[in-house]
Amino acid sequence: MDNDAAKQINPFANSKSQGLARRATYASVAVAALLIACKVGAWSYTGSVAILASLVDSLLDAFASIVTLVAVRKASAPATREYRFGLGKAEPLAALTQAAFIAGSAVLLTLQAGERLVNPQPIQASEIGIAVMLVSIVATLALVGFQAYVIRQSSSVAIKADSLHYKGDLLANAAVIAALVLTDFLGLPLIDPLFGLAIAAYILWTARSVAMEALDMLLDRELPQEERDRIRDIALSYPEVLDMHDLRTRRSGPYRFIQIHLEFNGRLSLNRSHAVAEAVEMQVMEEFPGSEVIAHQDPTTPEWHEDTDPLPTTHQGRND
Repeated sequence: MDNDAAKQINPFANSKSQGLARRATYASVAVAALLIACKVGAWSYTGSVAILASLVDSLLDAFASIVTLVAVRKASAPATREYRFGLGKAEPLAALTQAAFIAGSAVLLTLQAGERLVNPQPIQASEIGIAVMLVSIVATLALVGFQAYVIRQSSSVAIKADSLHYKGDLLANAAVIAALVLTDFLGLPLIDPLFGLAIAAYILWTARSVAMEALDMLLDRELPQEERDRIRDIALSYPEVLDMHDLRTRRSGPYRFIQIHLEFNGRLSLNRSHAVAEAVEMQVMEEFPGSEVIAHQDPTTPEWHEDTDPLPTTHQGRND
């Protein structure tokens, strides 16, 4: 595959966007590592299950961010002769690995919280835990802000998913602060493991969402209906296009693959119908960056002249 064809299905072809995407993954790993160090210290001082839950979540963040870093590097590579559709499915494969790891950690956290429900223990030095969670919130907000900027510049699906995960962490960190405050002021040690169970449930829900999205990509699910409707509107905006059919779409990591059959008046010249089909392809690619679009031209009216020589029923095709 030549370089121009590779660029059509590579949303990271711009070196600035690719560099931003990689820096976002580095920042994500760095923030996760910082929070892990802080929360290990806070948990050792307080013994809080809620902080332990948050620590487990940060460990998952670090793992997910490393996987995202690798996936972004692989998925952003251009198509090659051996992999003509690119390596976009590196992202959903990595996501399935994340989902399995996340689910297992949530189960372990549930067991720990259950043990504390049976044998409740008081929380020590809750003010240290609250201070650490406030630091976590500030660091996560800074990361999410930077990720939002990178997403606008690169349209990276992997970083968008990573950002959604960290946005959820903001709620989890706030829940930990609430658990520490309520346990400290109300003197009810059962509040801490109950919040730990709630965070474990949230982690499991996140794992399910990640796994379902990854499976949709791996099984080539159609694009959302609003995107398909937009493709149809673009195609029918050209007066030469009488109708369209057999729209097939799928997504592979940061790439979209779109196939469409356009119906033309059979008396239209081949040059004109080809030019219109090419214009449709280019406009769809502009609307959906990182797409490879193939538009097939179908005649819907009689040919300009009668066919005198029937087409052969068999032929020898050349091999690429």
